[in-house]
Amino acid sequence: MATATKEKTVKITAKNKVAKKDLSAGYNRYKKFGKAQYTGMQIGRGHHWHYDEGDWKETKITPDLWEISYAVTKRRVGHAPENSGVPVGTEYQWYIISHQHAKKLNANDYSTEMTGLKFKLAHKRADKAAWSAKAPTQRKHLVQFLKDFIAQLEKEPIPLEFEYEGKAYQGEGIPISATCADDVCY
Repeated sequence: MATATKEKTVKITAKNKVAKKDLSAGYNRYKKFGKAQYTGMQIGRGHHWHYDEGDWKETKITPDLWEISYAVTKRRVGHAPENSGVPVGTEYQWYIISHQHAKKLNANDYSTEMTGLKFKLAHKRADKAAWSAKAPTQRKHLVQFLKDFIAQLEKEPIPLEFEYEGKAYQGEGIPISATCADDVCY
């Protein structure tokens, strides 16, 4: 009888001592994508953000080319799990290629939608003074990214036809070769 009570006590004690799960462990774990090793969010996962009222400025510099700047605070939909993600103060340098579709609604308003890609050039950890790549290396990586992107654009597009909620859609797609493995592109 004493043995059964002792075993039961040990089991209860072990249950009570279960450590809280480290939610940042998966984020910080090294992962592989092709030949590249990385940390951070797993490929295929995503974030959803709301943007505060932003400041978009644009200046026409040729008949078809505009310089833009945009500044805003973005806020996560929901809340980040405790101890997940990078520390406060971490910074990033991104390069964005985007398609903007704007439609004039009236004399003063446009609806606008943007879709595109963003490419990480460098990051700076919160406890470091230096970026993960110096400016010449960032430029070299950006040039290679743009060359790869141009090569993809020059390939023959893939026709797309599908139905969604009773409506037929047609278009074409250009796979991003870096996301393809075994003839499947994500």
